[in-house]
Amino acid sequence: MAEGAVAEAASAEEFQRLLQQRNDGSLVVVHFWAPWAPQCAQMNDVIAALAKEHLQVRFVKLEAEALPEVSEKYEITSVPTFLFFKNSQKIDRLDGAHAPELTKKVQRHGSGSSVPAVPSGGAKEDLNVRLRKLITAAPCMLFMKGSPKEPRCGFSKQMVEILNKHGVSFSSFDIFSDEEVRQGLKTYSNWPTYPQLYVAGELIGGLDIVKELEASGELDTICPKAQKLEDRLKGLINKAPVMLFMKGSKEMARCGFSKQIIEIINSTGVDYETFDILEDEEVRQGLKTFSNWPTYPQLYVKGELVGGLDIVKELKESGELLPILKGEN
Repeated sequence: MAEGAVAEAASAEEFQRLLQQRNDGSLVVVHFWAPWAPQCAQMNDVIAALAKEHLQVRFVKLEAEALPEVSEKYEITSVPTFLFFKNSQKIDRLDGAHAPELTKKVQRHGSGSSVPAVPSGGAKEDLNVRLRKLITAAPCMLFMKGSPKEPRCGFSKQMVEILNKHGVSFSSFDIFSDEEVRQGLKTYSNWPTYPQLYVAGELIGGLDIVKELEASGELDTICPKAQKLEDRLKGLINKAPVMLFMKGSKEMARCGFSKQIIEIINSTGVDYETFDILEDEEVRQGLKTFSNWPTYPQLYVKGELVGGLDIVKELKESGELLPILKGEN
């Protein structure tokens, strides 16, 4: 393959072969894409440009729906999705058409990065700004090893269990995903270990401190409480007269079914809002139970479930869709 080119995997065997060709610790970036998604075409242009800039990195395109066994193995539920491999082992992933983030991850994981050198003082200042943004990204932020669903150390696991037990609403950051943050936050906060819990941008402490706060009863007064899921779902469903829960947005659908349903709704001229269930796993799973409807997309009018793509197609064909969207039925 020519330098700066992007390889394409047409079979599971070819995909595996492309991975195994790079067992020297160099980076392989795989773009799971679909021909029907315009955002994938845009990201194809991005990886073509990155391939020319990062000659030591191999870029591979793989049509997600054409190779379902590979997509299922790596839990590809939407396109575009990017997986990062070293020595045939997955080390990172990126869901969605986020060109700046893709570029950062390629630079971070790829050897011989072409990032221009920055004077040390400026680099430190930039890192502190970034750390401050991360700390204040949510009212309650937990910096941990792994994720709340998959903690990667016992202390992080205990911290998550305590916060969940007390109904605390928190966001998290996996310090394994970014070595710069992992090391920099120790200095920034003057706290040498993880996990670290922050509330309103201020450091609360690690596991021992949180255990003490729990024992004294102070934890419940310090940390923000999570809104009950049912109340949150009701609020989202009634956010607009016509609400569509889908993969992606009306501007950028991330699955074929979602793309079809927005085309149908757009043809009616009725205003509607969307919610991207790929951005919120709690809503994604909870709404299935709440509405007793197991798949997406889901369309609601005035807080009532209309149905999914098949129902909307039937209503369109019968002429009932427009009156329903206008709330006349």
